[in-house]
Amino acid sequence: MNLERRPKGWNEIKTNDSWAIFKIMGEFVDGFERMSKIGPCVSIFGSARTKPNHPNYQLAIDIAEGIVQHGYGVITGGGPGIMEAGNKGAHLAGGTSVGLNIDLPFEQHDNPYIDNDKSLDFDYFFVRKVMFVKYSQGFVVMPGGFGTLDELFEAMTLIQTHKIDKFPIILVGKDFWGGLVDWIRSTLLERFENISLGDMDIFHVVDTKEEVIDILDKFYDEYNLSPNF
Repeated sequence: MNLERRPKGWNEIKTNDSWAIFKIMGEFVDGFERMSKIGPCVSIFGSARTKPNHPNYQLAIDIAEGIVQHGYGVITGGGPGIMEAGNKGAHLAGGTSVGLNIDLPFEQHDNPYIDNDKSLDFDYFFVRKVMFVKYSQGFVVMPGGFGTLDELFEAMTLIQTHKIDKFPIILVGKDFWGGLVDWIRSTLLERFENISLGDMDIFHVVDTKEEVIDILDKFYDEYNLSPNF
């Protein structure tokens, strides 16, 4: 870079970037130490904007209760909407209820159904996503927005590229997810050949709590429960 073109304060910015490493390390260390103690859990994702009177909110509660009744805890992003419903279902069923909170300028606040000793706070999305992937035995993905899609495609990419072992990724709501799945099949797979046919097996699309539980049970009848990397 031409030194004359460096913005004012460039050296100070670079120094601050270096010090940020220690904050990032701190989030990883705290996350690993606390999440390693939670036991087998399934993560539930979905929109923070889903209201308690929406059918998806109640469905998320029911799914979380079923997950707990089959021996797992529940992890969510710790906020309102579908995240709150997931923690509420786990709480009502007497199971482990974990919240991985993220500091955001809107939407995010702790919900009241997280276990007191299992609420973690993150500044960095990428650290938080590592915790989801490493300590989840499955992803249950309810209808959501950009954040939900980000977490979904991160996990699918890691499985596709064999960076982690396969685990169940279950999309709930055929009406919501059907258009995306059709586009993946028709455009990514068939038209442009940007994925392989086997990549379509990375995820499942269902409508009911019973289907979610059946997929989880069948998978772990065959594979051991353990952290993903």
